[in-house]
Amino acid sequence: MKILIEFKVTHVCKQSGARLGLLKTPHGVFETPIFMPVGTLATVKTLSNDEIKLVSEGLILGNTYHLWQQPGNEIIKDHGGIRGFMNWDGALLTDSGGFQVFSLAKMRDIKEEGVTFRHHKSGEKLFLSPELAIKIQEDLGADIIMSFDECPDPKLDYEYQRDSLLRTLRWAKRGKDALTTNQALFGIVQGGLHYDLRELSINELIKMDFPGYSIGGLSVGEPKEKMYDMTRFLNPLMPFDKPRYLMGVGAPEDLLENVINGIDMFDCVLPTRNARHGTALTTVGKIQIRNKKYENDQTFLDPNLGLEASKYKKSYLRHLFKAEEMLGMRILSIQNLGYLKHLMKEIREAIKNDRLLDFKEEFYKKTNYPKVKY
Repeated sequence: MKILIEFKVTHVCKQSGARLGLLKTPHGVFETPIFMPVGTLATVKTLSNDEIKLVSEGLILGNTYHLWQQPGNEIIKDHGGIRGFMNWDGALLTDSGGFQVFSLAKMRDIKEEGVTFRHHKSGEKLFLSPELAIKIQEDLGADIIMSFDECPDPKLDYEYQRDSLLRTLRWAKRGKDALTTNQALFGIVQGGLHYDLRELSINELIKMDFPGYSIGGLSVGEPKEKMYDMTRFLNPLMPFDKPRYLMGVGAPEDLLENVINGIDMFDCVLPTRNARHGTALTTVGKIQIRNKKYENDQTFLDPNLGLEASKYKKSYLRHLFKAEEMLGMRILSIQNLGYLKHLMKEIREAIKNDRLLDFKEEFYKKTNYPKVKY
């Protein structure tokens, strides 16, 4: 069965070793490295489809667990999948529900068969297995889908991490065997902060021959240098000719550092979540627009970016947030995603020109994004 995607590395930066790639899907061709906005419930919060197209490359995410609960995968299937349901003509990726095994830890029970959740609102019992996670994603109809896994808390001990990883590997095999479509199913590398477990994970997943590999269980509370160390460690162990996707990572500095460590794809709710709380990502760094110093600041939000959203005055934006007007959240959501799209384009250009380490030095000099030594 021919899978839906094709991927090839088109250039390797001579200065940094970072990869430039081309990801072909039935609904778009994308240069990598790429950042993918998160549309948890078949919507990138507060944005219309036209606005999503403006601030993305045309590849977005949906959340399997939440769409399974609302409105239900059968309803979405009746619309022809997420694409028909939300009237989206771009490409799609769905997660598996594995992150909710971490985020809803107080409301779930893990067994070999799968995970029993308590519904986060009603308290109703829900059971999700590797096979059902694949079935739901087949109904949702994304181009790229994920294996069901456990994303364990990095603070848990080595024995737990090893048992969890081995179970996740068994779940990956079960999910791959259950797949009935030609959607591109990625295996997910787990193992916490233990190098030997991560190496075991990627080696066993390679034997299963997935069309792409995700790295899970990072950016879940560990220090940034630990995340960077792990992606640097995994870089030479992962297949060169297949896409590498670092899940749940979206801070500007994290995108840059992990591209240098060989990552091709990223997603995160951070840019839109931060926007709804008044934090703007700009070409000079983070701005918390609620701060009193912006009360009568008549400068533009980001004069270097060129988006209409970037041309609102800081004073006006502060007013919108103080007045609890939805427009402020929408403007910052467009700004934050637009900035990450701009940043990834700059990163790709630096890779093409074999100067990504020079770009990194310039990035930290001209912005207030935190630099971590590792």
